[in-house]
Amino acid sequence: MTRDNRPVAVITGAGQGLGRAFALDLADRGWLPAILDLNGERASRVAAEITERAGRARAYECDVTSQADVANVVSHIADRAGPIVGLVNNAAVFSTLRMEPFDQIGLDVWEHVLKVNVTGVFIMCQAIIPRMRADGYGKVVNISSGTVLSGRPNYLHYVTSKAAIIGLTRSLAAEVGPHGITVNTITPGSTVTEIERETVTPEQRQVMTAATALGRVQVPGDITGAVAFLLSHDSDFITGQTLNVDGGFAYH
Repeated sequence: MTRDNRPVAVITGAGQGLGRAFALDLADRGWLPAILDLNGERASRVAAEITERAGRARAYECDVTSQADVANVVSHIADRAGPIVGLVNNAAVFSTLRMEPFDQIGLDVWEHVLKVNVTGVFIMCQAIIPRMRADGYGKVVNISSGTVLSGRPNYLHYVTSKAAIIGLTRSLAAEVGPHGITVNTITPGSTVTEIERETVTPEQRQVMTAATALGRVQVPGDITGAVAFLLSHDSDFITGQTLNVDGGFAYH
């Protein structure tokens, strides 16, 4: 069994969108991304992209809401790739959601969003942080959303789930800090990726862009550096914090 000398970072929902961007960027920085996605084919394609760029990566099909699935994948990563140094909790239900008033959101949809966006983070942390604790060091970066700061209407299920991530981050940071583990959150603004979203029209995008201090559309590269920073030794004395990366749409 051969291990790579590169530090291992587990990234959930990394088969597309922001997760893919995080994996590509971290690989370029010398990390070994473990790419987890509900769609195994997407995860494998991202791993292949990284290989083509002379990097290293591992791809796994994984349902973050399944404790058994997560436990098996995490064990495989630790055995084959080495100690897990970083965890980026990115997987979330969003692009497929419809904007609708809170009293029209079905209970099944509400529960599904919370299960993936909140419980999935909890399960990943439960599976990986004990390994970090045994090593005396680790970095957790949770991806929340700038919608929490603006209270965007007609997304009550999504905004609620992403607000919960901030509370989870603060409490968990206080609990695991003595073991050399940091836990932080990033709240990205509305970001253009390859994922199509019917809920943001070109006109809405233009309005949101005009409302930022920087006055331009946000792209994945605007966030990847923040993730890399919070995974690096440069942020070893930063924990329990929420870093807003939205070009100056909201001031936090």
